[in-house]
Amino acid sequence: MTRRRFGALAGAGAAAATLAVPGSARAAPGPRRAYVGTYTTQPGGGTGIGLASYRPRTGHLASTGVLAGVRNPSYLALAPDRRTLYAVDERPDGAVTAVRVGTGAPPGVLGRPRATGGADPCHLSVHPGGRFLLTANYTGGSVSVHPVGRDGALGEATDVVRHTGSGPDPERQEGPHAHMVVTDPGGRYVVAVDLGTDTLHTYRLDPRTGTLREHARAATRPGAGPRHLAFHPSGRHAYVVNELDSTLVACGYDAREGILTPGTPHPTVPRTGLAAPTERNYPAGVVVSPDGRFVYVSNRGQDSIALFAAECGGAALRPVSVTPSGGSYPRHIALDPSGGLLFAANQKSGTVTAFRVNRRTGRLTPAGAALAAPVPVCVLPV
Repeated sequence: MTRRRFGALAGAGAAAATLAVPGSARAAPGPRRAYVGTYTTQPGGGTGIGLASYRPRTGHLASTGVLAGVRNPSYLALAPDRRTLYAVDERPDGAVTAVRVGTGAPPGVLGRPRATGGADPCHLSVHPGGRFLLTANYTGGSVSVHPVGRDGALGEATDVVRHTGSGPDPERQEGPHAHMVVTDPGGRYVVAVDLGTDTLHTYRLDPRTGTLREHARAATRPGAGPRHLAFHPSGRHAYVVNELDSTLVACGYDAREGILTPGTPHPTVPRTGLAAPTERNYPAGVVVSPDGRFVYVSNRGQDSIALFAAECGGAALRPVSVTPSGGSYPRHIALDPSGGLLFAANQKSGTVTAFRVNRRTGRLTPAGAALAAPVPVCVLPV
């Protein structure tokens, strides 16, 4: 079963953005930008990256345009200097594209797409120094490195590391499926999450050559299908969401040695509360509040966002609540920079929804009407 067949189905609409409006200290904060990643080749899909604006106090989303010219931009990442946006091109001949933003001029494609050397890239991140782009190729089961020029443009890949192995699920784990790659908070190690092999890989990135050298591995429970990982602000813990068994795991992290130690799994779908999913549940996104007190997970199937309290300095998790996502199949969730708003990209209903975050309890409250977007699968508020 291919990733495309598994993750398909659609919505309809359009998406877009305006630049932030300066204001005085007494005035209400002006609108801020947000970007929406989409599947452009699925039924009902759009034509590129959605551009949007949101109000920090209310969460109100507005749609004002689309940046065409990037196919299947299913995941987005912003450079540390906030002047360049990067998008995967999730297709069999996978590529990554740089987009100029934050310069006052309209967003535009920068340079040409660069091949990732692996099929169906589904996640990317920028190394903290801003000199390298890291990409996870799902069907290719590999991790790619691209150099970043001073203007933000991408060079040809300097390394492609292919994982090996498989897992007990014959449909989803017939081989390696790299699903995420991110640098740890200290900038010392690169961590890749592989759904197909139930493995967390730790690498060292050589800043001179742009190549990866594997440093350590950590095994998750067989058949768990680790998908995404989010670090605690302390850098001493990380949280792994497992797509195939609907669990969230708190891991200890030795930042000096780059070693992850998975702990006890917690179900992301509670036995009580919301109605049971009518289809198999597949959790997707995981984010941590800026203060490290709360962890959020999106559930595709139950169509909810699960809230966990991070206790004992982040080492332990306690289930708190679940909130309807306001749409169908919330593939990706993200907090705005302040941590006061949470956004969900609901793939099948074609909507992006916003929630206000209670800073004391972590609980979510719907904020305004949903934004229509064509097959939204990633949302990036800035």
